[in-house]
Amino acid sequence: MTTIASDLPGDSQDVSGWITLLLAASCGLIVANLYYAQPLVGPIAADLGLSPQLAGLIVTMTQIGYGAGLLLIVPLGDLVENRRLVIAVTGLGALALAGAALSSAPLPFLLASLLIGLGSVAVQILIPYAGHLAPHAVRGRVVGNVTTGLMLGIMLARPAASFIAAVSSWHVVYGVSAATMVVLCLVLRRSLPVSEPRTRLGYGKLLASMVHLARTTPVLRRRALYQAGLFGAFSLFWTTVPMELAGPNFRFSQAGIALFALAGVAGAIAAPLAGRIADRGWTRPATAFAMLLTAGGFALTRFGELGSPLSLAAFVAAAIAIDFGVQANVVLGYRALFVLGAEQRSRLNGLYMTTFFLAGAAGSAIGGWAYVQGGWTLAASIGGALPLLALIYLATE
Repeated sequence: MTTIASDLPGDSQDVSGWITLLLAASCGLIVANLYYAQPLVGPIAADLGLSPQLAGLIVTMTQIGYGAGLLLIVPLGDLVENRRLVIAVTGLGALALAGAALSSAPLPFLLASLLIGLGSVAVQILIPYAGHLAPHAVRGRVVGNVTTGLMLGIMLARPAASFIAAVSSWHVVYGVSAATMVVLCLVLRRSLPVSEPRTRLGYGKLLASMVHLARTTPVLRRRALYQAGLFGAFSLFWTTVPMELAGPNFRFSQAGIALFALAGVAGAIAAPLAGRIADRGWTRPATAFAMLLTAGGFALTRFGELGSPLSLAAFVAAAIAIDFGVQANVVLGYRALFVLGAEQRSRLNGLYMTTFFLAGAAGSAIGGWAYVQGGWTLAASIGGALPLLALIYLATE
């Protein structure tokens, strides 16, 4: 078994195409666990006897678990051998998914959802791990390719869950994913090289050091806030656009909304492109372009009368533009952070992800409120303003 010293991140070797593909596929399969419940909230709540007022907990508990994992588990990548940590966390996710599949009452399912979120943070250990393996000259490209798998997992999870549940039940969705995680653990154990961190801090000091990193690393603060503006807009869009499509203007069925969600998959090509651009040193202009593209996506939705064929085409183009901009910017951020030192990559990633994950949660909440108060016009106005605020902040760099 090959061993990688994480303070010498691949400077003398290249990462194989097979390992890159495996890491990308693993990221997609793991992150999908966060999104299976979103299109299934109705049938899960009805089956478990959850009231409509509490149905939102089905998604919220997973998000809480994921947020806790970003702060408490992901930093362990700087302290614990990475392959072993990924397998342990993914194994926890497999057990939680099996528990969800077997649940017939609200409390066990909600506890399982919390643990599914915790288990899903394995994806945020794998991304810095990919940075460890890749030589400096192509680190952006490798991280971009791995992040493509992450994006595909996010965008395909919802339609996949809807399709499986339509031909069987939501229990099968979780059961199939649990089995997939078990197989994935076996493949990762056999295929991944060992990556031994050199950090010698205790766990308490490791967590405390994150405060110091946040205070003393300007590039972390900037990249996190840039992505916060874009990811908040992304979450606002994907929270409110299903409501608009299902409303009186478009009258989409659930299947139609699932098909619309596939449009965003086209944005996955942004990740490898952004990685290559970052490797060439064009991070700042590429960041500005990503922000303008995301804001422009919201502007596109104002073309045509809502419900018309022109308007629908504009919404599809907007979904592609917004997803492209957001995914490009997240890879640009990874590339900027992962050159700061291998010994702190996992902590930097945990802080980076936590910041814009919280912004995404806020974007979803604001989007729901805005849509109720002022319809798509108000929601799109707020969504378009968020990346423009990030652009103003970029101008002060």
